This record gives sequence, C-alpha cells and structure tokens, in this order.
Amino acid sequence: MLNSVRLRLLILALLPLIVLMPLLMVLAMARWNSDYDKVLIANVESDLRIAEQYLGQLQSNSARALQGIADSARLAALMAGNATGLEMFLAEQQQALELDFLYLLEGETLTQAKAKWPVIHAAAAGRRSSQIDIFDAADLKARSAALAEQARIDLIDTEAAIPTARAVEDRGMVVHSAAPVRGIGPPRVLVGGLLLNRNLDFIDTINALVYLHGQSDVSRQGTATLFLEDTRVSTNVRLFEDVRALGTRVSAAVRAAVLTQGKTWLDRAFVVNDWYISGYLPLTDSFGKRVGMLYVGFLESPYQTAKRAAYWTVFGAFVFVIALSVPLFLWLAKGIFAPLEQMTQTMERVERGDLTARNGTRGRSDEIGQVAAHLDSLLDQVQERDRRLRNWADELNARVEERTSELQVANAKLEETFRQLVMSEKLASIGEITAGVAHEINNPVAVIQGNVDVMRMTLGTAADPVRTELDLIDNQVMRIGAIVGKLLQFARPSEFGTFAESVDIAAVVQDCLVLVDHVISRQEIRVLTQFEDTPTVHIDPGELQQVVINIIINASQAMEGRGTLAISLTAEDRDGIPGAALRIADTGPGIPADRFDQIFDPFFTTKRGEGTGLGLSISQTLIQRAGGRVSVRNRRARGAEFLLWLPERSAIFD
Repeated sequence: MLNSVRLRLLILALLPLIVLMPLLMVLAMARWNSDYDKVLIANVESDLRIAEQYLGQLQSNSARALQGIADSARLAALMAGNATGLEMFLAEQQQALELDFLYLLEGETLTQAKAKWPVIHAAAAGRRSSQIDIFDAADLKARSAALAEQARIDLIDTEAAIPTARAVEDRGMVVHSAAPVRGIGPPRVLVGGLLLNRNLDFIDTINALVYLHGQSDVSRQGTATLFLEDTRVSTNVRLFEDVRALGTRVSAAVRAAVLTQGKTWLDRAFVVNDWYISGYLPLTDSFGKRVGMLYVGFLESPYQTAKRAAYWTVFGAFVFVIALSVPLFLWLAKGIFAPLEQMTQTMERVERGDLTARNGTRGRSDEIGQVAAHLDSLLDQVQERDRRLRNWADELNARVEERTSELQVANAKLEETFRQLVMSEKLASIGEITAGVAHEINNPVAVIQGNVDVMRMTLGTAADPVRTELDLIDNQVMRIGAIVGKLLQFARPSEFGTFAESVDIAAVVQDCLVLVDHVISRQEIRVLTQFEDTPTVHIDPGELQQVVINIIINASQAMEGRGTLAISLTAEDRDGIPGAALRIADTGPGIPADRFDQIFDPFFTTKRGEGTGLGLSISQTLIQRAGGRVSVRNRRARGAEFLLWLPERSAIFD
C-alpha cells in the first residue's frame, strides 16, 4: 500500500505524464469537439438553405405557371362566353399543375377577395404573387370538403412542448398564388393553391433533395418537417415505425426562439422522441406574420457515438501508458520505499494502540536510518506519557460521572417544579379571568334581558312583527350566559355538571352558519357544505355550537376576507367505535409547523391583542369530555382543516 512519501515520489516522477499530457489531451479534444460541432451546425445550415430554396422555387414556379395560364389565348377565348368550357379548362390545368384549387375571380368576388388576401390584392394591381397563407376550416371547406378533411390533424401530447387546450388543428397551410389576367375587359385574377397539410410528396421531396443527393455524408439519418405554428402538419419524422408524427408539436425552447423572436434555430433540439442536429426557419404569410416553421435535421446519436468512441480510444491509450510507467518506477524506487514502509507499519501499530511497536535496528546509517532511530526514541517517551495520562484520565472520569449524576437529578427536579409552577399560574389566571368575565358580562346581559321583557310587556301584540328577532335576542342572551358558564367550567370543571343530550350535528352546524352569517357576509367567503347521514351523538348542543362557531370564526379570520370555507359531515368509525366526523377547512395560510404542538394550549394565540387564546383550548376540553377527539392538519393545497369526531350515542350508553 502506498504511503505519503511513496505517493509524493510517484507524483514527482510522473507529474509531466499524468498532468501535462491529460491537460494537452483535454485541450485538444475540446478544440476537436468544438470544431466537430461547428461542422455539424454548418451541415444543417446548408441543408436548411436547400429546403428554403426549394420552398421558394415552389412558390415562384406556382406563380409563373398561373401567369402562363392567365396569359394564354385559350383562357381568353373561353372567358368570352363559354362558361362550361372555362370550368373544364381550369380543372384540367389544376390537375396538370398538381394544385388543390384553381379558380377565376372577377367583379364583386374579386373586390371581396382583394380585401381579404394580400396575394390577390397584388395580382389585381397587375403583379403576380405567391405566398404562404393560413386558411381556416371554413375557407378550406368553401373550396372543397376533401381539403378541409385533409387539413384536419389531431394534436398529440408531445414531450417538452408548451401545454395547449386545443385537441385538433383544422387550419391549412397553403402555397397561395395569384396572377392577373391581362387584356380588354373587367379586371380578373387567376388564383391557385397547394395545401401543404399531409402533403407527403412535398416534404419527401425536400428530404430527398437535402439528404439523398449531392451530400458527401450519405449515412446521415435526415428528417424534414413543415410546421403550422408549432404543430407538425407535414413530416417524415416517425412517431412509430410506419406512423408519421403528424400532430406532434415542437419544443417550447424552439417555439420561443423561432416563432416568438423570429430567429433561425441552428442547434441540437429534441424532436418527438430523440435528439437531432436541427435547423428551424420561421415562415411568414402574406401579412408578414410568422405562421410556421420549416425544419430539417439529422439524428445526433451516431455522431455522439463516434465522439465517445474517440474519447475512449484516447483515454485507453493514456491509461496504457500510465500502467506501464508506474510499475517501472516502483521497481526502481524499491530501495527507498522499503524502510519507509517499515516506519509506516510501525506507526499504524501505534495508532491501533500498540505502544510497544518499534522500527528496530536496520543496519543503515543514512538519513532514513537516523530517522528510524529517532522515531523509536520518541515512541519510548510517548509510551511513558500515555501511562501517566491514563492514570489521570481514570481519576477525572470518576469525578465527572459523580457530578453528572448529581446534575441530572437536580435538573429533573427543576423541570418538574417549573412545570407545576407554570400550570399553577395558568390555572390561577384562568380563575381570575373567569370571575371577572362572569361579573362584567352577566350584569349587562341582565339589563339586556330585562329591557327585552319590558319591550314585550309594553308592546303586547304590537311586538308580533319582531317576535322572531326578540326570541333570537333571548336565545343569544342565554348563549352568552352558557358561554360564561363554560368558561367557569373550563377553569373548575369539577364544580359543574353537564346537560348532554342526543344531538344531530347537521342541525347544529346549520344553526351556527346562521349565527355567524354577519361575519361571513361582510367578506368574500364562499361556504360549501356537504352533509351525509350520520348517527346522533351525545353532547350538550350549546357546547357543540360554541366549538363550531369558534372554529368557523377562526377560519374566516385566517382567510383575511376572501376564500372558501368547506364544511363536510360524514359517518366515520374510530378504533371500532361508530361516530360522526365534522371537517371544517379554510383556504388561509395554514398553521406553521412549529405551532402545531401549541395550538390547543391555554392562552396561546396568533392574534396578539385580539384574542385570549382560550377558544381552541376550551373547544378541545368540551369535545374530549363528550368522548370525542379534535385534531388539525394543513391541507396539501392551501389552508388548515379541523376535524371534530364524536362517538355515536349508542356507543356511549351500551
């Protein structure tokens, strides 16, 4: 095993070989890789220019062919009055020129078409023109139902493409050409078009021109595609072996660069299911708007494989040279390494605790021998000091263990005392608060109740129109008294009884929503309820109402004026006991993770200066006393959800 001295000597001897040579190799390979990639980009740029020229030639030839027909004597003769012959002549020429439509415009139809299409406008002005134009489904159907069907392509979800809600591309990309009909008479324009959607002859011709003729690298696996915006409407890229990738879409990065920014893309790009060295050219229509792309590219993987093979070849040669050099150097340096290895083994034995290990006499008087003797002397001193330190350490450990035990006992007593003190202080504070609340609240409540009674007595039958409101005041005054009682009950539960009865939770929740309507209606809070049939539970309805109202108000405050309050009631078993589960969820910010353990503690509140911190603590006490459970969690989307579970009444009294 190499020690540090041997490693240093080895590095010193092999430094030029293992550092300078790899550095030069990395620089050379980086330059070669850069030049190689530039050649690939130059190839695809050349391919893209060939495809662009073919498309331009197709447009130019279409315009010239239409002009030839427009200037023909036969057309002039047929326009003189032979409508049937004119129609047959145009059909023959359409078939001969392999166009998808060919028609003659004049009069009002020409005026309307001029306003819609710049190509026709230019022809009406005496200039033949041919551009790429996008026809919607209605335009195509007006020419031919077959054209509309040919243009329709179902969109396919494509990796790396921008998400879209569209399912079908029913527009058509058309080589739109128009030529003026010169001569005596009203202005006329001859219009022709070639639909490029599903036009496999067009795209296969581009692929053949680019990758099968005049190219030195005939092994390239090339593809060509025509895009309507970012959707492949004509392509020889394969989705499967015999299925062309029509309806797939270009990646978001290419779309942003080519369609949004109008740049020509010359780089690697992900095409349907693999990486290609790609060129994308933006296409504009007769209005000057970017409406699509022309693409050519070839598969990247063969070139990446070739580069990796070159890298591994160079790396293998380097490893072979190193494998020959290292053993040769070690054999030459063995005379120096052997005594050094002996000292290393001695030190390893000392590190493992064997302080008796020594180098011994090696019969050497050179520098290495002197170092070995000096090391033995140092080890003798270390052994003696270790013996003394061990004695001191044993004594110190005994003292530390004794003091640690004493401190642990004292700390445990201190923690218990502190806990009892805190609880005592809290309970004392609760007692003082409840006494003050009972005095300060019951007096004005008595005045309110007395005045309501006076109103009834004074008004007599005249109080009938507001009898519902007066009864509601009575109920709420009674509820205030009950809440004060429950606060006292929380502080001294042993002094109070219970008024539990069979309760339908759904009815209680509906009453609660009526009582808190004044809070919710002032805010943009939507309340969603979903109540299933649930068994009755055994609890004081006033206590349950108090708990539900407290949680609803807390939720509305957490949403800060806007959100959704979802309340659901379902039958649910817990530990084999049937019961009912009430869930109250909001869309507020939720509860911080570090506050979950404190949420039900007395006097804990996040609304400093607004709340007492007793609401959830009292609620937990009331539900637990009825045999139920209260829990809270943060929802995955947003907000908090409180769960109140109460056992079925029969489960309590069985």
